Amino acid sequence: MPSDPVQALAQEPVDHRFKGLPPDAGQAGLTVGELTAQRRSLYTGGFTTPVLTLDAEALSHNLAALGTYAERHGLAFAPHGKTCMAPQLFRRQLEHGAWGITAAVPHQARVYRAFGIQRIFLANELVDAAALRWVAAELAADPDFRFVCYVDSVRGVQLMDRALQGQPQRVDVVVELGAGEGARTGARTDEDCRAVADAVAGTDTLRLVGIAGYEAEVPGADPDSVHAYLRRLTALAAEFDKAGRFQGVGEIVVSAGGSAWFDAVADVFAELPELSRPVLKLLRSGAYVSHDHGWYTRLTPFNRVPEEGGLRPAFRLWAQVVSRPSPTQAFVNAGKRDIAYDLGLPEAELVRDPLTGAERPATGIRVLKLSDQHAWLETDSAEDVQVGDWVALGMSHPCTIFEKWPLIPVVEADGTVTEYVRTFF
Repeated sequence: MPSDPVQALAQEPVDHRFKGLPPDAGQAGLTVGELTAQRRSLYTGGFTTPVLTLDAEALSHNLAALGTYAERHGLAFAPHGKTCMAPQLFRRQLEHGAWGITAAVPHQARVYRAFGIQRIFLANELVDAAALRWVAAELAADPDFRFVCYVDSVRGVQLMDRALQGQPQRVDVVVELGAGEGARTGARTDEDCRAVADAVAGTDTLRLVGIAGYEAEVPGADPDSVHAYLRRLTALAAEFDKAGRFQGVGEIVVSAGGSAWFDAVADVFAELPELSRPVLKLLRSGAYVSHDHGWYTRLTPFNRVPEEGGLRPAFRLWAQVVSRPSPTQAFVNAGKRDIAYDLGLPEAELVRDPLTGAERPATGIRVLKLSDQHAWLETDSAEDVQVGDWVALGMSHPCTIFEKWPLIPVVEADGTVTEYVRTFF
């Protein structure tokens, strides 16, 4: 077996665990690598519907776009891995200059470590004793491993300190500044943040290395309120530095940034005054890797700064018309088990004739609702779709698209499948 765990994914058998893949590949006992080498056509190579695909060109474009953006603005980049949970994509993100990968929960960090990720930023307060002991063991076993997580309460600091007693290394933490009343996590006031920092200073198990937050949680977020929140965050970092709270730290971590306001993060982090030691200005956007056809298409900061670049939707879910009971109604064989729907229903994009291979825009076709295994389509006329047609659906919210598909074909413009992306949710 290859010593590289990412390369080792190619040795997995193509079997019943993976939706949409050619049944004959499993019957022949092919591995993922062997199927990849065959470069089958998505349309004629035996794939079954529904099947989720990633557009190879869009994926490459998006990976480069954020890597370039972060470099241009002097930002380190730790894309949020919970979006895709795909080690192959993590590797490509790192190849495009990412500092590390962000996690939200201990399971994700364990996946990252299994695939060799050396820098993990956990954007949550970690108070699970078993998980903290695992982190401590990883740090002790690998001096090159860097781990940073949030703290946002004195109680949390106390729990962390208790769990880490007797461990040989301190765990690095950043105080999370909450985005305001009614927002999600984080210490709500500057005074609360100071109290948390004081609690960290009172331990011999934790080390305060910075300040972080999540600007998208600002209530009623708009450019003015988001910039104001981020300036509170950077001001607090400067205050903590002046007060000597980062003694013994090689670099100060200042982190923010989802996929909706990274332009504001770039603006405000550029204003950060010189501190007593180098600053790691850490951006954490994650949804960019695949982008989407709705939610993030509307929210992406590139809409505000188009001269800085842009992102392309990479996902396409192909489903097949299995019933056409009336001229205005049709059903395809993909539903809630296959389709992301938490941020809106999918949109029909293309129709492909399975007999001729001809594709046409899905004009006059709308998704009305979803059942577990069906999408309900409304059509303008009887000619819009026929039984057997393939319908391509565009969806919103990459996080809940990736999670439904454990192995995803990556497809070139002509339909050739060049790779299979493995996810671990």
